[in-house]
Amino acid sequence: MSNTGLIIEERSRDIGDFLVGRLIPFRKKRMVGPFIFIDHMGPEALGPDKYMDVDQHPHIGLSTLTYLMEGQLQHQDGIGTDQTILPGSVNWMVGGKGVTHTERTPQTLRDSKTEFTMHGYQIWVALPKDLEDCEPEFHHIEADALPTWQDQGATFTLVAGKGYGKESPVPVHSELFMIDIKTTADYPFHAAGNLTGEIGITVVTGSVTACGDVIEEGNMLVSKTEDVCDLVIAAGSHILIFGGEPFPEERHIYWNFVSHSKEKIEAAKAAWKNKTFPMMANDDSYVALPD
Repeated sequence: MSNTGLIIEERSRDIGDFLVGRLIPFRKKRMVGPFIFIDHMGPEALGPDKYMDVDQHPHIGLSTLTYLMEGQLQHQDGIGTDQTILPGSVNWMVGGKGVTHTERTPQTLRDSKTEFTMHGYQIWVALPKDLEDCEPEFHHIEADALPTWQDQGATFTLVAGKGYGKESPVPVHSELFMIDIKTTADYPFHAAGNLTGEIGITVVTGSVTACGDVIEEGNMLVSKTEDVCDLVIAAGSHILIFGGEPFPEERHIYWNFVSHSKEKIEAAKAAWKNKTFPMMANDDSYVALPD
């Protein structure tokens, strides 16, 4: 998805062991592990006259992770991919040295002329410095291929990376984790011994209690201590846990471009503006470089 404007929550606050804001990047925390951008899509009612259509746009230096709770999305890209994603599965696109893609409501939903709900997350994971110029790739992982387990009224799905002694089949390039947790009872969450690196928590629905504060849906918490994170997830909640080992180098971000090098970002900006960037063969749409 095209990042048309960074979501930076200036009202982010410190509640003790955690920073709390809306999404990343926010004022006090630009990245969590290798995760550099999270965009919450919906929930929003679509059809029959309103659909999701993101025209052709570029990426460098990152991998995109698309994860849906509701709805469908058709991904097409410059390396020939045409893949519809359904709730619970993962689309993982490696931008590397440069790739373009579109994301649209599938034709089957348009033809049905029925209303449906679109809800999910578009997540960007920065690539390690030595892989920023790798060849673009695309991988689709079905929901039933992801590790799942239950514990004391909580259902876990390991969306990407490693955690709790398990490993997702999503082919990531660094030490990270993303876990989907749904609860039917209050659940005491403990990261120590289960996850490694920086830790972020997105409250999709419901709430969590941390340091005596109740954090409602739509907010994000970032633990101020690596590997150690304790909180209580309320019954009936849906939570995303993500993070991992941070990179030693700073990452720069402009629009849809991520790199350790400002020069590489400037080169990508010029290529997109001059339309010398690798483009899709079957789509002539074009999202202009922001001023």
